[in-house]
Amino acid sequence: MNVNSRTRTKSAGKIPAQPGPRETKVGSVAGAVQHESAPAPGSVIPGAGPAARPGERATVRLRETGPDEPPRYAPEWLELREPADAAARAHELLDPLRIRLANLPGKAGLVIHDLGCGTGSMGRWLAPRLDGPQHWILHDRDPYLLHFAAVASPRSAADGSRVTVETRRGDVARLTPDALAGASLVTASALLDVLTRAEIETLAAACTGAGCPALLTLSVAGRVELTPADPMDQEIAEAFNAHQRRDGLLGPDAITVACEAFSERGATVRVNPSAWRLGPGEAALTAQWLRGWVGAAVEQRPELKQRAERYLQQRLAACEAGELHVTVHHSDLLALSRPTGGAS
Repeated sequence: MNVNSRTRTKSAGKIPAQPGPRETKVGSVAGAVQHESAPAPGSVIPGAGPAARPGERATVRLRETGPDEPPRYAPEWLELREPADAAARAHELLDPLRIRLANLPGKAGLVIHDLGCGTGSMGRWLAPRLDGPQHWILHDRDPYLLHFAAVASPRSAADGSRVTVETRRGDVARLTPDALAGASLVTASALLDVLTRAEIETLAAACTGAGCPALLTLSVAGRVELTPADPMDQEIAEAFNAHQRRDGLLGPDAITVACEAFSERGATVRVNPSAWRLGPGEAALTAQWLRGWVGAAVEQRPELKQRAERYLQQRLAACEAGELHVTVHHSDLLALSRPTGGAS
C-alpha cells in the first residue's frame, strides 16, 4: 500500500538528530512496537555490510514483499556516506540533464521521483543544482527513513524557486509508465546493483514508456584500490563481488545491463565514473566500509575468515593512523528517453 503525504519543507540540510540511542519506533507488528538499538562499537551498521540473513536484499525493490519485512538501511550509515556520495556524483551529467529538463513540453515545474530515497540525500544534492519549481516524490519502504527525507529536504532550487516534497511508503513493485505519468525525472542512488536483470528491465521500461529521463547514480563498479596495497586486496575484492551477485542480483554488472535496457528502448545513455576517494578525513566512513566489505567477502567464502580477520585489523589500524587511502569505484548513468505526451 502506498501512503501519500504532501509536506512543505520547513528546514533543510543535515539529517535531524535521532531521539535517544536509536530507541526509535520503526514499525509495529500486531500492535507491538519494534525498536532498533544503537550499533555496538566496531559493529557493521546495517547497510554497510552483508545482509543479516541469507537471501535478504536491500530495502527498495521492484517486487512485492511481505508487509512485515524489516528495514535494511540504518540512517547512521546513510548519513555517514552522504558527503562521499555528494563528492563522487558525476557533475558532468548535469548539463545534458538540465538541457533536457528545460526543453520538456508544457513544463510548469519539475516532478521528480526519487526511488529508494533513504534519508533524501539525492534531493539535498540535486534540487539546489536545478532551476525552477520542483516537486519531489520520495519512495521508500522504510517510514523511518522517509521521515528524515521529508524534514531534511531542501526548500529552494538553484534559482530560488520553491521545492516541495511528497513521500510514498511502499515497494516500487508496480512501477509502470502510468505510475510515472507527469514525471519530469526519475532518480536513484546505489540502487541498480541490488536489482536483478528483470527488475532493471522493468525500471527501464517504465522510464522510457513515460518519456522521462533517469539519473541513476553510485552503482558499484566492482573495482577497489587500497594504498598501500596488500596481497589480500584482490582476493577480498573478488569474494565481495561474488557476494554482490548472489541470488540473481547484478552487483557490478548492473551498469552494463542498465545501459543495454535503456538503449534497447530508444534512450540515449551516458555513463560517467563516480568514485569514492577516501583518505584520513573520511576515516569513519572508511572503517565502516572496510568492515562491511570484508564481512561480505567472508560471508561468501567462509574459508577466508581467519586470514580476513587479520587483514581487517591491519587495515583498520592503518585507517586510524591516517595511513590508508581507498578508492571505491562507482558509475553514474544518465538515460535520456524520447519525450512522450505523458511527460510534463
